[in-house]
Amino acid sequence: MGKVYTVAEADAAIVAESLEKTYYKGSFPRRTPAVKALRGLSFKVRRGEVYGLLGPNGAGKTTTVKIISTLMVPDSGEAYVSGYNVVSEFAEVRKRIGVMLSVERGFFWKLTGRENLRYFGLLYGLSGRELEERIDSSLETVGLRELGGGSKFFEDMSLGMRARLGLARVLLRDPEIMILDEPTLGLDPHSARHIRRLLRLEARNGKTVLVTTHNMFEAEILCDRVGIIRSGRVIAEGTPGELKGLVSRSTPITVLLKTFDEPSLQELVARLSRDDVRVDYERVEPGKWRLSLLVPRGLEDEVLAEVYVKARALSLKVLETRVREVTLEDVFIALTGGDTGKVG
Repeated sequence: MGKVYTVAEADAAIVAESLEKTYYKGSFPRRTPAVKALRGLSFKVRRGEVYGLLGPNGAGKTTTVKIISTLMVPDSGEAYVSGYNVVSEFAEVRKRIGVMLSVERGFFWKLTGRENLRYFGLLYGLSGRELEERIDSSLETVGLRELGGGSKFFEDMSLGMRARLGLARVLLRDPEIMILDEPTLGLDPHSARHIRRLLRLEARNGKTVLVTTHNMFEAEILCDRVGIIRSGRVIAEGTPGELKGLVSRSTPITVLLKTFDEPSLQELVARLSRDDVRVDYERVEPGKWRLSLLVPRGLEDEVLAEVYVKARALSLKVLETRVREVTLEDVFIALTGGDTGKVG
């Protein structure tokens, strides 16, 4: 029968309400909780938008996608797709969605791209001329016809071609809603750009796209709205511009350092960190490290001077400093204090 929406939900293609999910180890009756993947997660995806669930590996993104896709049942909470409950009305939900959980999952390696699509098309209830026209259209849309992807065996395809075939399989059904779990993971820049371009085009043509990613640059250029997920909860939501506005009173600064002494680097981070200054670091290459600081506006010169003085005291060499524009990565670090919130 579907859900009766409130006025606020009338334009929602996907609604998740207080989803909880725990993974257990052992077997009944002696099983014990191992990982609490979702802890009251809620969000809404509007029709015709690209919505990104952004977070680190293990934050609960894939679990969320599996629940929305009717592949997993939540412990509590509810989720709806086009007004239909993903548990009690899963058959109606499946008529309306196209899902890609992995670039390579589910295909037959000894079949060509076209043969794989024909097989799945038959499973979807397509046949005859309609099926062949859908296959041609899908291959054309993802750019595989010009690459010979229709006649090439799946095992001989590059990772980028496999990703395109995965999207072709999603498009074969002409779904209202596309649900994609990290669709550009591991792809070369050219293939990743092609996938992002295609998703934007599908949204402009009226489809709704839910995509998960831990690539903050990708979320910023691809998504109309983003939900930042940490430890199984959405901790912030809005357009990339709105989210960056959360830290608009701060300035991101990067500092490139040269040292082989990581304990001294950690000591520098400790000395620079304070309530109004967030500091994180990562290794760029052996002997080179990048500090990422989020500094209150107006204090940039003061903090940079502090970096030079304290780095020199610890025999660390400053190679480069840069004041940057705020990014979604800065927002994430500001909201989480650099903690990934990994839950498994």
